[in-house]
Amino acid sequence: MGNYDNIKSHDRMSFLMAQRNRKMASSVQAYVRGSTKKFYEWLQDSDRPELPEGPPVWICGDCHVGNLGPVSDVDGSIAIEVRDFDQTVIGNPAHDLIRLGLSLAMAARNSVLPGNVTARMLESLVTGYEKAFAVEARHETTDHINDMPKIIRMEMHRALGQSWKHLADKRIGGKSLIPIGKRFWTLTANEHAAVVGLFAEENVRNLTTSLRERTDNAETRVIDAAYWRKGCSSLGRLRLAVLMAAGHGKNERHCLIDVKEATEAAAPSHKAAEMPSDHAERVVSGARQMSPFLGPRMVAEHILGKAVFVRELFPQDLKLEIETLRRKEAMNVAEYLAHVVGRGHARQMPPGTSRHWLAELHRNHSKSLDAPSWLWNSVVDLVGVHEAAYLNHCRRYPNIDNPSA
Repeated sequence: MGNYDNIKSHDRMSFLMAQRNRKMASSVQAYVRGSTKKFYEWLQDSDRPELPEGPPVWICGDCHVGNLGPVSDVDGSIAIEVRDFDQTVIGNPAHDLIRLGLSLAMAARNSVLPGNVTARMLESLVTGYEKAFAVEARHETTDHINDMPKIIRMEMHRALGQSWKHLADKRIGGKSLIPIGKRFWTLTANEHAAVVGLFAEENVRNLTTSLRERTDNAETRVIDAAYWRKGCSSLGRLRLAVLMAAGHGKNERHCLIDVKEATEAAAPSHKAAEMPSDHAERVVSGARQMSPFLGPRMVAEHILGKAVFVRELFPQDLKLEIETLRRKEAMNVAEYLAHVVGRGHARQMPPGTSRHWLAELHRNHSKSLDAPSWLWNSVVDLVGVHEAAYLNHCRRYPNIDNPSA
């Protein structure tokens, strides 16, 4: 499995699925991140706890900790936002809360924190979420960096210090061309021609020229392109990395573009929801509603007969890597991240709808726990489901070693 240079296009799927199984076997947290369908299978189970039916709004659909992080807007401001919308639908906002609660509970278990900390984290999650519906908070897009939990504040400081050189070093090893090997695979001639055609489209060209320090009439060209072996839940989908140049001479600027296939969401949508039938349009629509910094940087297109969404990768765009939590910061992290998600929901709801939803959140409230019982029971149930499924996954693939390969 070590020779990546000669991966043929028809061999990609089997290779990627093997990589997916390897990554998911590395830890129960990795399994949770890569098994979104397991979560929605649980939602369809008639024996699960009864959930409140929230107002139909755009939700993330896969709201785990790794899908939040620092995101830059076109002017260089940075905020913590939801940053992955593969599963976005107009659906029940309770699903985002439960998925985030599961992710935080797994982080607590990975940190060997006692169960009462998980209980307090879910209480803090609800507190942070509710605060997002306050009049002064619902339309905010950024927070003062000093108001963030220390672990998130450190990520923001790291994001603020990033430059194109940092991005190039991290993503393509600082090379002038995309390095073919473990992460990037050679495109066929037909695929490369399709990429060149895609970036000649006005919609995509405008995306490349409209962002920082570039004029709308700047000349653009494709420097290089490759198939990108990236992610876990997205393994097996078309994923392309495209190195572009905008401008010429001393004014030329390079940028790295992510082209990702959009497929049908596993997340259930509201029965009366009117969403774009095109999956890429759905992804972009959800992003623009929930993440005002990221959404405007995305466009929906088609390539090689597949719906894709296209976005430039900014150096400041980082994934939150919270593998372990300290007891003192666990509740603050839960409250803060839920507040971020809550703002994405709240800005879509008129005041009357918000009041009704907040009242519904506390249905079946427990006397011994500030978090509503439906949330607590759901997370407890899901922790058991995913830990059992993870062990069975490892048993099914017992010979998978070196999960980080």
